[in-house]
Amino acid sequence: MNVKGATASVLGFAGLSWVAKEAAATRASIGASQSDIKPYATGSSHFRDGTFHNTEAPPATAPSDPTPIVKGMLTRGKVGRPNGDVPLATPLAPADAAELALTWYGHASVLVEIDGYRVLADPVWSERCSPSAKIGPARLHPVPVEIEALPPVDAIVISHDHYDHLDLPTVEALLLHQNAPFVVPLGIGAHLRQWNVPEDRIVELDWDASVSIGALTITCTEARHFSGRGLVRNTTLWASWTLQGPTRRAYFGGDSGYGKCYKEIGETHGPFDLTILPIGAYNDFWREIHMNPEEAVQAHADLNQGDATAGTLVPIHWATFNLAFHTWSEPVERLTAAAEPAGTPVFVPMPGQRVDIARPAAQQNWWDGLS
Repeated sequence: MNVKGATASVLGFAGLSWVAKEAAATRASIGASQSDIKPYATGSSHFRDGTFHNTEAPPATAPSDPTPIVKGMLTRGKVGRPNGDVPLATPLAPADAAELALTWYGHASVLVEIDGYRVLADPVWSERCSPSAKIGPARLHPVPVEIEALPPVDAIVISHDHYDHLDLPTVEALLLHQNAPFVVPLGIGAHLRQWNVPEDRIVELDWDASVSIGALTITCTEARHFSGRGLVRNTTLWASWTLQGPTRRAYFGGDSGYGKCYKEIGETHGPFDLTILPIGAYNDFWREIHMNPEEAVQAHADLNQGDATAGTLVPIHWATFNLAFHTWSEPVERLTAAAEPAGTPVFVPMPGQRVDIARPAAQQNWWDGLS
């Protein structure tokens, strides 16, 4: 073989090796198989015919013509991206957790301090929310803090298994740097076991089930969404979470469409001092699984037993990944516009900002001019 042929062979082998490595990483990121998950799902009243189900069916008025969504995908360009750098705050981590505080790291990743406990929710630190490190929606701003710099937490809760809420590299990093249990909806424990999370660090719950960590009660509550990390949907459960300490209550919405579940959760577990609700990635085509900002204001009122002025609403699920067709700052602009006439207290932290709910700083419209 001549030099040119040998070089081509080496390059070809290197290319095949890279492809094989990427394929293996992608397979690992996808997580557990359907057969691995099923034993942990069977028995739930929400699991039928091999999948989990929402309690509310899609609305009869759901759009049926896919033309607008296809056109939107082809023409959206940079519409969902900021036109400048998203400002980041330097995260603060006091030695002792507060009575009620929140740090937003971007998208749905938050650290809640409640009655002296810390709960990390939907942590995603990867550059992309995708099974691949090379392909998929990329961050619109850096993570505000490295994961090893987080303070010790008492629990890690996951709302569902989509890649923008459950991320393998982040789970691996948390195994190294934290000792807290992962509190997850039914079926997601199979993903964690596949990724070598010890059994004693996995707490798997159905809707309306709870676990206590010291004086903090964490309850798995209903959401209106779906799940899936591969071609098969709804093999794992999706959820929201209530956090109830001796004096304070918080609600983490994760990712959900608006529905009657909010009023029911409010009646059973509310009212809440803090609601953390998704406001981005909405569209009429998936309204039943992603609420819009106005619906988030209504959900806040429902969770507070009809009192829109109670508690504080902190928005999540926007600003970090471009997952829909609206402009980058439209979610927060619509949210603040809807909250004002309703009298709903809203605080919008910048990524990395810690907010003491009892003593919030003055709101800065840091998103102005970026969309």
